[in-house]
Amino acid sequence: MEASAGLVAGSHNRNELVVIRRDGESGPRPLNQTNGQICQICGDKVDDDSTGNVEPFVACNECAFPVCRICYEYERREGSQVCPQCKTRYKRLKGCSRVEGDEEEDNIDDVDSEFNFIGRHHHLPHETQYIAESILQGHMSYGRSGDADQPHIVNTTNQIPLLTNGEMVDDILPEQHALIPSYMGSGGKRIHPLPISDPNHPVQPRSMDPSKDLGAYGYGSVAWKKRMEDWKKKQESLQLARSSANGNKDFEYNEGDSPDLPLMDEGRQPLSRKLPIASSRINPYRMIIVIRLVVVCFFFHYRILHPVKDAEVLWLTSVICEVWFAVSWVLDQFPKWLPIDRETYLDRLSLRYEKDGKPSELAPVDIFVSTVDPMKEPPIVTANTVLSILAVDYPVDKVSCYVSDDGAAMLTFEALSETSEFAKKWVPFCKKFNIEPRAPEWYFQQKIDYLKDKVAPSFVRERRAMKRDYEEFRVRINALVAKSQKVPEEGWTMQDGTPWPGNNVRDHPGMIQVFLGPSGGHDTDNNELPRLVYVSREKRPGFNHHKKAGAMNSLVRVSAVLTNAAYLLNLDCDHYFNNAKALREAMCFLMDPLMGKKVCFVQFPQRFDSIDKHDRYANRNVVFFDINMKGLDGIQGPIYVGTGCVFRRQALYGYDAPKTKKPPLRTCNCWPKWCCCSGRNTKIKKSKSDKKKKKKNSNTPPAYNRVDVSEIEVVGGVVDLKPLPISQQKLEKRFGQSSVFAASTLLEHGGSLKSASAASLLKEAIHVISCGYEDKSEWGTEVGWIYGSVTEDILTGFKMHCHGWRSIYCIPKRPAFKGSAPLNLSDRLNQVLRWALGSVEIFLSKHCPIWYGYGGGLKWLERLSYINSTIYPWTSIPLLAYCTLPAICLLTGKFITPELSNIASLWFLSLFICIFTTGILEMRWSGVAIDDWWRNEQFWVIGGVSAHLFALFQGLLKVLAGIDTNFTVTSKSSDDDALAELYTFKWTTLLIPPTTLLIINLIGVVAGISNAINNGYESWGPLFGRLFFAFWVIVHLYPFLKGLVGRQNRTPTIIIVWSILLASIFSLLWVRVDPFLAKSDGPVLEECGLDCN
Repeated sequence: MEASAGLVAGSHNRNELVVIRRDGESGPRPLNQTNGQICQICGDKVDDDSTGNVEPFVACNECAFPVCRICYEYERREGSQVCPQCKTRYKRLKGCSRVEGDEEEDNIDDVDSEFNFIGRHHHLPHETQYIAESILQGHMSYGRSGDADQPHIVNTTNQIPLLTNGEMVDDILPEQHALIPSYMGSGGKRIHPLPISDPNHPVQPRSMDPSKDLGAYGYGSVAWKKRMEDWKKKQESLQLARSSANGNKDFEYNEGDSPDLPLMDEGRQPLSRKLPIASSRINPYRMIIVIRLVVVCFFFHYRILHPVKDAEVLWLTSVICEVWFAVSWVLDQFPKWLPIDRETYLDRLSLRYEKDGKPSELAPVDIFVSTVDPMKEPPIVTANTVLSILAVDYPVDKVSCYVSDDGAAMLTFEALSETSEFAKKWVPFCKKFNIEPRAPEWYFQQKIDYLKDKVAPSFVRERRAMKRDYEEFRVRINALVAKSQKVPEEGWTMQDGTPWPGNNVRDHPGMIQVFLGPSGGHDTDNNELPRLVYVSREKRPGFNHHKKAGAMNSLVRVSAVLTNAAYLLNLDCDHYFNNAKALREAMCFLMDPLMGKKVCFVQFPQRFDSIDKHDRYANRNVVFFDINMKGLDGIQGPIYVGTGCVFRRQALYGYDAPKTKKPPLRTCNCWPKWCCCSGRNTKIKKSKSDKKKKKKNSNTPPAYNRVDVSEIEVVGGVVDLKPLPISQQKLEKRFGQSSVFAASTLLEHGGSLKSASAASLLKEAIHVISCGYEDKSEWGTEVGWIYGSVTEDILTGFKMHCHGWRSIYCIPKRPAFKGSAPLNLSDRLNQVLRWALGSVEIFLSKHCPIWYGYGGGLKWLERLSYINSTIYPWTSIPLLAYCTLPAICLLTGKFITPELSNIASLWFLSLFICIFTTGILEMRWSGVAIDDWWRNEQFWVIGGVSAHLFALFQGLLKVLAGIDTNFTVTSKSSDDDALAELYTFKWTTLLIPPTTLLIINLIGVVAGISNAINNGYESWGPLFGRLFFAFWVIVHLYPFLKGLVGRQNRTPTIIIVWSILLASIFSLLWVRVDPFLAKSDGPVLEECGLDCN
């Protein structure tokens, strides 16, 4: 997979595949021309011939399948003697010796080689060794050391492999180890036989030196005895060190005597641990929850048994709303019962998997970045995210970055090309000085002392030069954006004059471009860079592409074909690495030998930049990320929130979590047969449980099989699936028609096909991103990101938890990722609308957590949290009605409760105290500030009466009537004055319901006060309850009112509101008092002298 191969575009369904060169080469050419001279068995060039013959070697005259001369001769002597592709028997070519079964050829004049007859079991030792080395180069593993362009180092010495594979262990040389023959028994199965796989082949041991003792050749040697004695001493010293740590003061440990002791001790320790919340903080919180639940029961007992006779409609409406609020509170509260914190140990991770002098054993990670519209998601934002990924603190050969351009925009393609060039300067600068964050836009904007902890004298000079380079890079990106504003009539063209394949956004082939790779991915210091791959999946009219979920599934398949890392990280284009060690933090959980195998993903909290200081619209979601998610982590793990999440690839394939086997129960055979404790009864129970397991396994995906990579053969870019334990038909039905991808799904620890050429892998990658690939497969239903909702994140995580997996919530001290959030009110409400719409779609689908997933591995408290995440939009109806009741009560003079007695007042007061105490104790154990908690409460009301209400009706129209709504991409700001967007007013229909509630409640307050003034002192007592109810609504909607007024003048909004309110009240008082008229007690009656009768 070369970085200079150019843009690969094509369509599998239309049998089109071309390579578009970018560096002034000739026009596009078919891809099949690039792989015609590569041997499909060993990966060497077919033309490489020791005889000096420059003519192309053709092994099979029927199909011209590319095979080099050495593999051809070996296949004729030791193999099946047929072509791997067309299965035609190989004929003897000129210069080759005869084998058994060759026909007589009259037209070949090759007397020198014709009678050089070699049987199937007679071959030269050095040729056998070379063939074995060449074949073993085709095994599937991750890395770049086995690429076809690298030289193969072949040892031609005829020797039997040693137990240590020729490596030196401590002070024992390889020649002093015991010898073992390397042939396999009859039970072993291999596609390619090893050179000494025949048990009849005589094993020739090497000669021994008579001057040496026989023990020197085995593990009875003096060196081995000395090594065992040293090991025992280390173990004794380790035990003494531990005992001294427990209080033994007589023992003195000298680090200089045994420097390996602390390493041995730390290497065995767990990579992470739970930190339970202190009992002094969590126990009062649990107690008040129970008390509040009891108080709520007594409260409803009073409310139901004491209706309001003259306002039964208002009373009934309020009771129904309060019951729904209580149910919502239970669903939200009880998943917080077991909150925990976690701590990671990065030093132990390095000690375990990064040993000195050996290659890193950290697991490879494929990182996905998704983008759609470069106008709403500025390329400079995406470029910063990609740069932070390429500079991450992780082995470069273990990181691959895939950028999904679902809009097929040439602007994104060109911006990514510029980013790959700038990364060659930016990445070595980051790693040399260990800077944070590693997104240049945010690094150069931070207002801190950048000289802190930087002692290198060249740092200031290089930092200034790098800042100038970044400014130039930003100017180039902005120039591309300005140029893309006006699209030519004939569409965009590339540098070589080729039309851009994505000119038609809705009808274009799939495109793949490797910008940084093994051959072109080196920085200015000549160090290797991580892979960077551009991917744009094929789109055609008439296909459902499933928006973001479909794009993510395409990236899963492309990455499996090209790199196939065991773990995946997905990021939005505006979420950059704020902590360069974030991947290591995740590996502390995923690679932990005790708990890692059951973890499906590690979720990081979302943190944001460029939010106003007061967080007017609760953009940070602090209550959700620091309270709710911690509570879920103590049950079965947090839910997936769409970004900042490291997945286990096998979990995305829909496999069940590995289950721990319980030890068998002890049974006794001394009981009589008629006794219930006899073994016969246990056998019946066992048979019933086995039937249930079989029934369950028939409905759930099978567990993955650990397949040996030596069992997989790649011929011509096609994987032979016959030797695998799962039938090819089942794999294709589940994963699609790609044999390469199907084989990769069976590898638990990942691994790429190094035996296949780069061209064949790119051709297969184009195949798996074709628009019809997912037809008649389980993609989107059981495999990958799940379709059926615009919030595919909740649905995908829910399916994983139903398969028995658990997730981890990781909160490092330095936030792992940071992104941007919508600042103005309209964009924030549109974002909440999309989230709520997805929840409504899940509620109305078969995947609703109320009735889906029973009998699996989902815990009941975790189910409550998923139910709460899907039904919360339905709260908008009772919330809207409840916020309307205060105005109605003030205008009509009625109320929702009768006159309270002393006992009733006690229950009301107790409920209010429990509500506030619960919030205070939550803030106490979680560390959330009171401002964040209050903003969350306010926006719960604002979003509930606006976005959630519209989402509910849109979801019903979409599911019941089939009227779909368009997906709106949230705009990402790249302006320096980002806070200016906070005061931008964008009118939308979402603003109508909360605006109406504000107006009618303000009118109700004015009307209620004026009515009390007119009716006298007795009416002020009942008025206070109605006013408290109305002010509760107004205070919660205050941020909405502030955003509605905007920054039209510099007068504070609160002054304007209270001025209007007080002016209205004083006007009514003025009319009532009227001081300019004389006061009189009544009319004066005097006799007028007239007889009225």
